[in-house]
Amino acid sequence: MSELLRPAADWELKSLITQCGEQNRPVEVVGSGTKRAIGHPVDASAMITTASLRGITLYEPTELVMSARAGTPLSQIEVELASRGQMLPFEPLDFSAALASPGGQATIGGVFATNNSGARRISVGSARDHLIGMRGVNGRAEQFKSGGRVMKNVTGYDVARALTGSWGTLAIMTEVTFKVAPLPDDIATIVYSGLPEDLAVELLSLAMGTPYEVSGTVHLTSGHAARIGTAPLAGQKTSLTALRIENFMKSVRYRKSRLIDALKAYGRPVELDLEASLSFWGELRRMAFTPHSDAILWRISTSPRKAADLVATLRRHMPVEATYDWSGGLVWLEIPDCADAGAADIRRAVAIAGGHATLIRANESVRREVDVFQPQAPGLEKLSRGLKLAFDPQGLLNPGRMYQTM
Repeated sequence: MSELLRPAADWELKSLITQCGEQNRPVEVVGSGTKRAIGHPVDASAMITTASLRGITLYEPTELVMSARAGTPLSQIEVELASRGQMLPFEPLDFSAALASPGGQATIGGVFATNNSGARRISVGSARDHLIGMRGVNGRAEQFKSGGRVMKNVTGYDVARALTGSWGTLAIMTEVTFKVAPLPDDIATIVYSGLPEDLAVELLSLAMGTPYEVSGTVHLTSGHAARIGTAPLAGQKTSLTALRIENFMKSVRYRKSRLIDALKAYGRPVELDLEASLSFWGELRRMAFTPHSDAILWRISTSPRKAADLVATLRRHMPVEATYDWSGGLVWLEIPDCADAGAADIRRAVAIAGGHATLIRANESVRREVDVFQPQAPGLEKLSRGLKLAFDPQGLLNPGRMYQTM
């Protein structure tokens, strides 16, 4: 059982890391621990959690900027934003259903540490694109600040964005500053049924090329679609292909009509109103299409035009259910439990198609043996090692979490 360390201030975190460095004692770094099951298991005798570093420290609704301490619950952030008619534009995913972790406990620091971004990324960018400043403590026990509270103050090296997606292996964030966005007045979704995967990706890509400002594009194969509970989609035994439009009510109505007309060759879609749209995209955000089970779950990023072929290649070797997000640029791939989590076949297929694959769900023994994150090319590995050496030369923070030798 690891010793749990709960710093409540930056100076306290700095002191703890100093002590760990003097003792040459590696530590596991977590927010609330909702994503501990992703990555290689970390072997450390101590765990540092940012859960006591909480609270919103700045909110300027008119400037669309918020700052919060890293351990602030994501749910608290979103409630405060919603009370002012605003939101996190990149709609971070909730992995609790997929990983059987406690629901509603994800932290805002964890969102940026993992670059957690949902369906709207295709239109507004990822979590990284909305982070404008941060405070933290690195593996040298040095407190630092990067960026500012307004974009014009962000100068020099963009350390904040460099740390986004580093999974706590370089530094521990203590406060983050980020851009927010207004909630849309209206949302509409059009859903096509029964399209094969290649045609579905073609439709999604075509929709993104129209001038109708589509903000979400997803295709679910029949197995994943069957787990959706939103009426009138619940109980269908066929694939679902959905497009989301957001804005003012009059604008949404006009653009939805024009989009349906532009895509009439693909059939007549079911139309979801505001309430049904919120339910459907909420289910996708909660990963309802892949609830926790013994099945293996991979996250594959690739070119949309290669996505369907990549999945078809894998289907020759194993049963596959897939959800294509970002017009096929992101594939959530679910396969039956197997000895190596399908890593050999998946890495081979991704190497041919291009892109990278991350193992999201597998048992601990498998995650110890296979590459969880995409193996790096030599040049990129050299750069990663250089960053690790600069931020955490003793390898104190989350050793081996992303790559077993770092």
